[in-house]
Amino acid sequence: MANMLQRLWVQFQRKRKIIGYTGIAAGMIFAYALLMYSIPDKMYVESGEQPNYTFGVPVTGTVVKSAEVFAGRQTMQKDAIHVTPDIPAQTASENGTYQVLCRLFGTIPVKRISVCEVSKKQLLAAGTNIGIYVKNEQIMIIGTGEVTDESGVRSEPAKNVVHSGDYILAVNGKKVESKSQLVKEISFCNGKKIRLKLLRGKEKIEVLVQPVRSQEGIYQIGVWVRDDIAGVGTLTYVTNDKKYGALGHGVTDADVGSLIDLEKGSIYETTILEIRKGQRGQPGEMSGMINYNDEYKLGTVEENTNVGIYGTLTNLPKELRGVSSMPVTYKEGIKKGKAQIISSVEGKRREYEIEIEHTNYHSDGNNKGIQFQVTDERLLEDTGGIIQGMSGSPIVQNGHIIGAVTHVFISDSKMGYGIFIENMLEH
Repeated sequence: MANMLQRLWVQFQRKRKIIGYTGIAAGMIFAYALLMYSIPDKMYVESGEQPNYTFGVPVTGTVVKSAEVFAGRQTMQKDAIHVTPDIPAQTASENGTYQVLCRLFGTIPVKRISVCEVSKKQLLAAGTNIGIYVKNEQIMIIGTGEVTDESGVRSEPAKNVVHSGDYILAVNGKKVESKSQLVKEISFCNGKKIRLKLLRGKEKIEVLVQPVRSQEGIYQIGVWVRDDIAGVGTLTYVTNDKKYGALGHGVTDADVGSLIDLEKGSIYETTILEIRKGQRGQPGEMSGMINYNDEYKLGTVEENTNVGIYGTLTNLPKELRGVSSMPVTYKEGIKKGKAQIISSVEGKRREYEIEIEHTNYHSDGNNKGIQFQVTDERLLEDTGGIIQGMSGSPIVQNGHIIGAVTHVFISDSKMGYGIFIENMLEH
């Protein structure tokens, strides 16, 4: 009996050690992951300035001035490969870029940061509402629907043949670029199957669809399509040479969620007509009237990217005339605490108080790097916090532009995300 108890005790001690070692290993892995997460992969430093290495973890940074890895010839000797050093690998800066080696407690190398030297930049922080109109480069399919034929029978001829998000490039070999062209080509089919050339993702494919003669005597294939899109957003910044950035995220199709393949576009002055206040589980939004007359046109839309839309202003919005530019601060210089967003949500350009709670150097998609909470009582009273249409509102701290509003928390409209300004500038 005593021997059995002794064996059980030994087994218990072994298991306790294994659990202890496992816990230590898991803790070390977690600590290492947290350390890597706290240090950015890339930093921006203005020319003549020293990098800021304050990341909230015990690391120090050293500029890499000499090679630590050598390129050379490989020679085989029985069971080993020896590398004969020949030429030092180049780590000198190119185009103002160099590396910084981070060491834990000043001794243990843990990570290299790519540091980009940039010239001092000044931007006009806009915050004005804009109406956005963009034309698709091709016709986008957003869904399929039923067609009722001459005898009253309902069918869905394009179902499982085309997909939402497909782009229609041609009908029976003829290029089509607008909804009216598409309708015209289908009407000429004389009841025969039509051949659609589609762009699905990055692949071009061809499919056959049997049109149906509707009760109105028109041949239809039962697809919902879109060749343009319009909406309201916020202008983020304007450069000295009248280039602008806006939104902080791309213009996407609301039905399929994909980025619009842009052919051309314009931005216009807009008048906000209604504000729907945000509440838990339901983000608010502002609705506006876009003035499409040439006299209200502000500029062109030349690029639609995941981090914003970009183009050239032909007219500066009235509210920005006389407004001075401000310097840029990159992500390493952002501090937790008070900041402001600039918005025209009330119809007039104003600053509203926010509290920056967290910065994420490794944010997915590049436009959720700044997490903040709205603290301005006036904005909370009018909108409930962040609402749709405020995307692109510049975020400023200590007189520097640091980013732009991009998202609102659906569960709490007082909370929002923003993009770092450098992510918009490096598109």
